[in-house]
Amino acid sequence: MQACNPEVCEIITKEKERQFKSLELIASENFTSRAVMEAVGSCLTNKYSEGLPGKRYYGGNEYIDELETLCQKRALAAFNLDENKWGVNVQPLSGSPANFEVYTAILKPHDRIMGLDLPHGGHLSHGFMTPKRRVSGTSIYFESMPYRLDESTGLVDYDMLEKTAILFRPKLIIAGASAYPRDFDYPRMRQIADAVGALLMMDMAHISGLVAASVVADPFKYCDVVTTTTHKSLRGPRGGMIFFKKDPVLGVELESAINNAVFPGLQGGPHNHTIGGLAVCLKHAQSPEFKVYQNKVVSNCRALASRLVELGYKLVSGGSDNHLVLVDLRPMGIDGARVEKILDMASITLNKNSVPGDKSALVPGGIRIGSPAMTTRGFSEKEFVAIADFIHEGVEITLEAKKLVQGSKLQDFMNFVTSPNFSLMNNVADLRGRVEALTTQFPIPGV
Repeated sequence: MQACNPEVCEIITKEKERQFKSLELIASENFTSRAVMEAVGSCLTNKYSEGLPGKRYYGGNEYIDELETLCQKRALAAFNLDENKWGVNVQPLSGSPANFEVYTAILKPHDRIMGLDLPHGGHLSHGFMTPKRRVSGTSIYFESMPYRLDESTGLVDYDMLEKTAILFRPKLIIAGASAYPRDFDYPRMRQIADAVGALLMMDMAHISGLVAASVVADPFKYCDVVTTTTHKSLRGPRGGMIFFKKDPVLGVELESAINNAVFPGLQGGPHNHTIGGLAVCLKHAQSPEFKVYQNKVVSNCRALASRLVELGYKLVSGGSDNHLVLVDLRPMGIDGARVEKILDMASITLNKNSVPGDKSALVPGGIRIGSPAMTTRGFSEKEFVAIADFIHEGVEITLEAKKLVQGSKLQDFMNFVTSPNFSLMNNVADLRGRVEALTTQFPIPGV
């Protein structure tokens, strides 16, 4: 690449350096293994294989069939599923396509769905819309009614979910979230779904690695369909999977409906290099080392949460059961967008995030912090306590910068902190130096 395309090579080198020096705290990110990268970068990318193993629309797929079948078996084994009761499609290109493929399989246009509201921790693909705009395609093609958290506790309000479901009569209820730090009450959601005649789906994209290692509750005991990405806590390539019950549910043959929705419904040829990388990662997901890692993800996150509480921060739900914490910055007099920018300048990568009661997704009141990536690099609870202190220092710099800025708009702040006149740049540089002194002691796997 250096010889034939130095421009791309240079960009990749710079990104590798950024990842090495930064605290990667985005809850949906991780570092995959060299073995996964080798599969993803292999000759598997050359092959077209529309269809399923043994039922292809192209020739020359005997080894692709072998690979996809192996990947399916490993997927079921990784989550301790009986292959007589559960099936899996490993072709989805990622999590959002997997979700839409499920909806396409089991719903008709304008059927009703219920998912956790985006400002309360849900995901776009669970039907998000605003009073003025149907934002997600899932809210364009289906009628969506969100359920929410009890803002006094930060926990899903299951009582209100039940009351709303009885009135709205959804055909599908969706568990799962993008920024919810607690376990879902699957027995209660199953009870609600049964009461209104709905199917129950879990989108475990964020926590699939934790589920495989049995360190959080098991959605498979209660759900009809389970979807996931493969690159977050599972630490695989960037793809998706759909698990489904083999027996009919409410008259729906899930296996044929979902397989047909994936292809030919919404996708063409599967990405065989991704399926190869996924097969590699699913074997590792069955190892004792993987379970140790997932336990550390949770313990590191709790250490981070405890230190943030000691420093005076308000956490949505008061803590964490999984891999992330959601910090409500509004009591500090600051927002997530400004804090994200200052921390980014200090080599601390996380994301601004809506919290319950927010009015703006562009200037939300919180930040989301995840533990999987830095746990992969070898961080322990000690380092995650240090991370909390670094974040606190960044918040204090942000508060000082906000006082100095002329103008109240977010863009005024952004222009000020990136200008030569930013008087706190030495403070940011000092913080960045200490952050990078810590991160560069821990190698990145695979690169």
